[in-house]
Amino acid sequence: MVPSQEEARNRQRVDHERILVTSALPYANGPIHLGHLAGAYLPADIYVRYQRLKRRDVVYICGTDEHGVPITIRAEAEGVSPKEIVDRYYVNIKESFAKLGISFDNFSRTTLPLHYEVAQDFFSKILKKGYIVEKTITQFYCTHCKRFLADRYVNGECPYCHFEEARGDACEICGKWLEPSVLINPRCATCGNTPQAKETKHWFFKLGELQDRLETWIATKKHWKDNVRRFCEGWFSEGLEDRAITRDLSWGVPVPLENAKGKVLYVWFDAPVGYISSTIEWARRRGEPDLWKKYWCDEGTKLVHFIGKDNIVFHAIVWPAMLMAYSDFILPTEVPANEFLNIEGDKISTSRDWAVWLPEYLENFEPDPLRYCLAANAPETRDSDFTWADFQRRNNNELADIFGNFVNRSFAFIEKYFSSRIPEASAISGEEEKFLNRLDSEKKHVGDLLERFEAKRALQRVMNLAKDANRYFDSKQPWATRITNNKDCAATMYVCAKAVETLGLLAEPFMPFTSEKIRRMLGLRRQGWDDSSRIESGMTIGKLEILFPKVDDKTIELERNKLGKGGEKVEQVTIDEFSRMDLRVAHVVEVEKVEGAKNLIKMKVDIGGETRQIVAGIAQWYSVDDLKNKDIVVIVNLKPATIRGVESHGMLLAAEEGDNVVLLVPDRKIGAGTKVH
Repeated sequence: MVPSQEEARNRQRVDHERILVTSALPYANGPIHLGHLAGAYLPADIYVRYQRLKRRDVVYICGTDEHGVPITIRAEAEGVSPKEIVDRYYVNIKESFAKLGISFDNFSRTTLPLHYEVAQDFFSKILKKGYIVEKTITQFYCTHCKRFLADRYVNGECPYCHFEEARGDACEICGKWLEPSVLINPRCATCGNTPQAKETKHWFFKLGELQDRLETWIATKKHWKDNVRRFCEGWFSEGLEDRAITRDLSWGVPVPLENAKGKVLYVWFDAPVGYISSTIEWARRRGEPDLWKKYWCDEGTKLVHFIGKDNIVFHAIVWPAMLMAYSDFILPTEVPANEFLNIEGDKISTSRDWAVWLPEYLENFEPDPLRYCLAANAPETRDSDFTWADFQRRNNNELADIFGNFVNRSFAFIEKYFSSRIPEASAISGEEEKFLNRLDSEKKHVGDLLERFEAKRALQRVMNLAKDANRYFDSKQPWATRITNNKDCAATMYVCAKAVETLGLLAEPFMPFTSEKIRRMLGLRRQGWDDSSRIESGMTIGKLEILFPKVDDKTIELERNKLGKGGEKVEQVTIDEFSRMDLRVAHVVEVEKVEGAKNLIKMKVDIGGETRQIVAGIAQWYSVDDLKNKDIVVIVNLKPATIRGVESHGMLLAAEEGDNVVLLVPDRKIGAGTKVH
């Protein structure tokens, strides 16, 4: 008899002695935004916190992904080393996660020597087993920058939607996956020159040879989410092909071969190995260096990868294939991929600053309202949308007026009329018994949903219980019975105290800081999910705390107005860092348009006894005549760049509002070369 999906899930739960949970390693090239949280981190933390409350052996592993082209591009744009970028964002990301309550057991990084050792071992062993092959391929090469160009180092026109600034790996406008070779009029993203096709040697993972094993394995995963299974089936129907495993880059894990100088492991291969190296680091930190093997090599482990849907191919196909090729490790048990979170009806775009950044959120708000809002609107089966209006509504109407209101009114009543002591329950009636039974049964209902990665529905049950607790309070009218029937009033408030305790427990995976406040008011330590209630008559309630302050309209409007307008304020610079920029007044001496580039203008500027050539994309807003003899402000100590074959030795300053760009100019005549402070 074929088991149902629910039976299959329950069997998976029962058969495992321990649980290893991972979240996709975030790139260390920028702060965390809400899209990251909703996809891979908050759902995992909710699941892990529940498993800990069940007193199960669970370990939660993550770390920053510190290699790859996005990091080198950001480093070049800032004129710093990739190491400076990843060091900065490792701290930024780790601190943000901690402040939001994401409770990793270990948060590592892929630039550690330990990770290099593990990643190189993976390559060497898979090569030895015959699953890696050397090939000579054709790749774009920039003669000006003197290097082969990885996909994100190539820009050009998208062949599908004809967006002129598509990247070599994807088009931001139409969303198509691309290869550099399909771009129309490709150019080097760094200097603007047209690259040449040139042969280079690389190593490829023979993914196609493992397709049959992968299909057989995934066919057993009938309990997996439909979106994951459909995605895999689509890739199988097209046929898996060999996949490049190395790159011509200077930043990354070096390929451990004598004939591979200057080549590094491709980040798609390097990053998931970080799950293993992070677990090894965790075991060493505990003083049990071999403990990691219990979680990666023993079939008694349930391995759960929390990811966004853009990572399905790597975690449901490529990574399992790597593990199969290596052959010593268990395969993923669950891959609960979530869909995407949009912001105010539009997809998140870091280049347009259309995002809500976690560090900035935490400067202005408490963590739990965000955890609640994202969990209540989780993109578990389809894309969802975060809006500041919905955040305000959920905080004010649900958390403050329902959940927080019940806790406050219950404890305030006990404080005022029972001297802060939980009263005797000598008059428990059938109605009280029914509600107390409801409190016990909700643990199982919420727990079963969390086991199945349905955090959204689980949180709905928690909030419905808070609503029903308020209805119970209202129906019992303790403000009246304290005068007419004090025993009945005491029984009511005893039940309400039990309800607060239960709500605090059920809410802990979702809102851990709120649960801690409730325990503090009750004077209780953390309890297990299946523990009996510890509420007793005569217990003293401590100092009351407002759980959820309301958020006003003005605050929400300020947050909404930041979107798309450079609202990210997470990176502050010191006065010493600012003083490194050499800003000067420049007088435009000559100006002309760059041939073949509709938006580029080339100008020669006097910066005080020295003439510089600067290229700027401002022809849409300023004509050649507009710029002649104009005084502008420029950065003169910027590294030179070549744009469409024209060298630029500086950058002018401008302000951008919507589709309008305005140059920054002195408001009165001042000498060329004057420093700007």
